[in-house]
Amino acid sequence: MINIKDFSWSVIFIWLAIAAIGLVAIYSATLGEVSQFLPAAIQNNFFRQSTWIGISIVALITTQFISPRAFQSLSYVIYAICLVLAIVTIFVGIEVGGGRRWLSIFGFRLQVSEFLKLATILAVANYLTHKRNMSVGNVKTAITTVGLILLPVAIIILQNDTGTALILLTLIPVVLFWSGLPYGLSLLMISPAIIGYFSVIGLTFGAIAALIITIFIFFLQRQKWLTVSAAILGLLVVVGTEVALQQILQPHQRARVEAFVNPSLDPHGAGWNVLQAKTAIGSGGLSGKGFMEGTQTQLRFLPEQWTDFVYCVVGEEFGFLGSSLLIILYGFLFLKLLSMAGAHKHPFAQLVLVCVTFIYFAHFIVNVGSATAMLPIMGVPLPFVSYGGSAFLANTLMLAVCLNLDLYKRSFSIYR
Repeated sequence: MINIKDFSWSVIFIWLAIAAIGLVAIYSATLGEVSQFLPAAIQNNFFRQSTWIGISIVALITTQFISPRAFQSLSYVIYAICLVLAIVTIFVGIEVGGGRRWLSIFGFRLQVSEFLKLATILAVANYLTHKRNMSVGNVKTAITTVGLILLPVAIIILQNDTGTALILLTLIPVVLFWSGLPYGLSLLMISPAIIGYFSVIGLTFGAIAALIITIFIFFLQRQKWLTVSAAILGLLVVVGTEVALQQILQPHQRARVEAFVNPSLDPHGAGWNVLQAKTAIGSGGLSGKGFMEGTQTQLRFLPEQWTDFVYCVVGEEFGFLGSSLLIILYGFLFLKLLSMAGAHKHPFAQLVLVCVTFIYFAHFIVNVGSATAMLPIMGVPLPFVSYGGSAFLANTLMLAVCLNLDLYKRSFSIYR
């Protein structure tokens, strides 16, 4: 029996508050004065999103009546089904924007890669629950874990959905570190991303980052082979980034990277999105211009303002106070989920809660970072705020599983 007193109502309140802000932003971005510049299909985004939120509420409630043991025992089955559907999507999916990411199921368009995130988390958590023997000398478990993540990543890349693939890749250091991988190895795992980021800004910055990380790894592990490996890897990333920028990337891809470093180089081309996003947020001031009063939004200067740049709509129309409120709500959500993980006794539940939290966090950082020109634009939506039915439902299902594991934590801890 479900005891509603044990249910985490605070998480539900935060979730609904974030979703409400998203609906307000989507309404302004598609049904305000800007609607005259938009096709009818996009003008219906608000109503479609409202429908998906209703479906997600039903899914969240229904999930609470499922035994938490089922998520672990069926994890590999769910993982396999989602992989098969993702592969099918590559061949018979609906093509949009040069990629096949959607399957039409019973009249609904579903982006399978969104659901692969939860499936991957469940499979990895189940595997690591029985393999908690991570060490420098025993990397078999680490290799298998990485393989479980890289397989869906490869399929998602074939669907031309690089943003979701990158989000899944960020799970690798998280799950390995949580499962006992030493600090030095964990830092080594994430070092390419850190060094690559600074290398894009400048070759010197990348080299300095590589040197600092190598020194940290030496003091953390005190092992020569690991230190040398870190130094070689850092050098390869710095050189590889420069080669990629100059020789491998297509002109439009190189232009996007250059626009991140200095958008003013091409203000009417690759730098347009970044400049308009920064202008929208900056013009909002302290309290914003008011609901449906944002000029960047209503005059259609903002690109994809109902999805990738929806945070800019909030910043322009509700200012620093509105965007800060949204950030605070996300902060409370992350802290609450991590608190649930800390309070749970079962390693499977702990890892699921941590991974879901990090998936949300990665989406948040990449989306807001892109909108504020702190990161290159990657086309990653803001959870529960950006328009997208599949994304909203998939993110809600992840939250529903977390709530379920927390609700049954007293009984689930004795399961084998």
